[in-house]
Amino acid sequence: MPPSPASRCITALAVGEVALIAAIDRAGLAPDTAQRLCELGFDEGVDVEILHRAPFGGDPIAVRVGNMVVALRCDMAALIEVAA
Repeated sequence: MPPSPASRCITALAVGEVALIAAIDRAGLAPDTAQRLCELGFDEGVDVEILHRAPFGGDPIAVRVGNMVVALRCDMAALIEVAA
């Protein structure tokens, strides 16, 4: 699915920036991984905030989704599109 002009990858967000999940490329994930992301609260229409990036390359990133803090590898995070 092509991203809309106003959307961008979650990895493009700055630390402290909050955005709305616009789309998740579930086809790029294993079915159990896609299900786990959903269980953790990653779904279209949910607010996310970048809390921290690891030093030396920024992988993984810490993301707040709902009341949870989740560490995501950048390759998985790249499949999540957000809109401001």
